[in-house]
Amino acid sequence: MAAGQQSKLVAFRKAARAVDSVGRRVTIARATIGRAGFPYRAPTTPGHAELQPTKGKTGIDFDTEWARTPLANRVRKTLVAGPLRAAVKTFADPRIQGLDRLADLRRRDDAPPMIFVANHHSHLDAPLMLTSIPAPWRDKLFVVAAADYFFTSRVTSAASALALGAIPIDRSTVNRRTSDQAAALIADGWSMVIFPEGGRSPDGWGQPFKGGAAFLADKCRVPVVPVHIDGTGAIWGKGASRIKPGSVTVTFGAPLHQRDDENVRRFSDRIERAVSELGDESLYDWWTARQRAAAGATPRLTGPAATGWRRAWALGDHRQRGAAARRRRQKRRWPTLD
Repeated sequence: MAAGQQSKLVAFRKAARAVDSVGRRVTIARATIGRAGFPYRAPTTPGHAELQPTKGKTGIDFDTEWARTPLANRVRKTLVAGPLRAAVKTFADPRIQGLDRLADLRRRDDAPPMIFVANHHSHLDAPLMLTSIPAPWRDKLFVVAAADYFFTSRVTSAASALALGAIPIDRSTVNRRTSDQAAALIADGWSMVIFPEGGRSPDGWGQPFKGGAAFLADKCRVPVVPVHIDGTGAIWGKGASRIKPGSVTVTFGAPLHQRDDENVRRFSDRIERAVSELGDESLYDWWTARQRAAAGATPRLTGPAATGWRRAWALGDHRQRGAAARRRRQKRRWPTLD
């Protein structure tokens, strides 16, 4: 064997022995630390002790308190007034009506916090509400958002909390944490946006309202503003693969106060009827909607009690009759003078 090859073999054997020596030392160190216990290992828990649930970093347990600090508020106002408003204008081109119903409260120096309740057809609804709600409520506004969609990762959670001012809600179970957090924010002067259907419309019709908005209004003694959004489902509805730019109408209703003889369930039903009446007004006109409301004939957001193609057919017919109602409004024509 050549001298060069022999020296390489010796060096290789020395390196192998050195690796084996390091491995043995690591094994010994692990065994020593394992026997040493705390603080080299996590402390053990006595068998009789009751463990407290650990708080997660996403989902319903995501901490959003930082999103209401002065710096985060300034960043959110910039995002809402700039990129968010531009995106809503580009894709939805909203027409906002009914703001005169909030004029008296807007003129007050101590405008109370309110709960804005709207129907839900698209992910565009939350940005649309943030850019449509007028000052002073727009300056202190938070959105109740689904934890299983907007708070699934730390990135989406932070983005939702910062851009939308969102707090997570568990749609599958009743969770007091969200209601307590929302009540604390309302008591601190924040207004809330909530979509009580619990999710986007699957077929273009609405879904029955859940009682969260009425419960918080009863608990915090604040008014509820019904809002109807028309058109976002056609732009970016549930299951759509891409956004189709269009136009939407946002109609604000008069603030509703819970009556003394009205429990939470009845108040929730009245809120849903108010949103339905605004939808009728948006599709037809104010006078027609008021006549139907007085007669108790306002079409419900949930549509007919049918399934499949019958609901789809009824939705198309509903839209066509609405367009016809608009066409019936004739424009004034000046006489031709020859």
